Amino acid sequence: MLPCGAATLRRPKPPSGIAFYAESGPAFGRESIREPLMPAVKPVPEGYPSLTPYLIVSDGASSLEFYQKAFGARLRLKLDAPGGRIGHAELEIGDSVIMLADEHPEIGARGPRAFGGSPVGLHLYVEEVDAVVARAAAAGARLVHPVEDKFYGDRMGTIEDPFGHRWYVTTHIEDVSPEEIGRRAAALHGQAP
Repeated sequence: MLPCGAATLRRPKPPSGIAFYAESGPAFGRESIREPLMPAVKPVPEGYPSLTPYLIVSDGASSLEFYQKAFGARLRLKLDAPGGRIGHAELEIGDSVIMLADEHPEIGARGPRAFGGSPVGLHLYVEEVDAVVARAAAAGARLVHPVEDKFYGDRMGTIEDPFGHRWYVTTHIEDVSPEEIGRRAAALHGQAP
């Protein structure tokens, strides 16, 4: 039993992701300073960019097949969910990663068609835009804008995949300075530069 007025040192529970506290500082042993030891894992895992699109689709199995046919995607990971749905999948397209899952309305995860479309698009650089857009259309994509040369130095076509996501498929064909892009944009819109 502690004498009246004595305090007990309660160790607070470490925050989530921190294994334990370490005691350090010049007063170690008398008035300890408590510092969390951070885990040794990287905050951004190896092989992942800082920003990764996460697509919700109406038919996960078909979407995996479509992205592989249309864009040459490679499946990295697939986790099944109850009812034959995909709970989580990861694909590599070029040097990028996309994540996707089937719709799960019970948790608010719905694809673009549930909202009449999406204001967000995916911009994909490829080596041969004409071939990729043709391949995507053959795999079931809808051509939104045909492939054409753009004033800012890209050749681009826009498709909508069978799940409602828009893709701006592009090959860079010319390095154009910001000043020249401004002049070309003004000329295109009938304005003086």
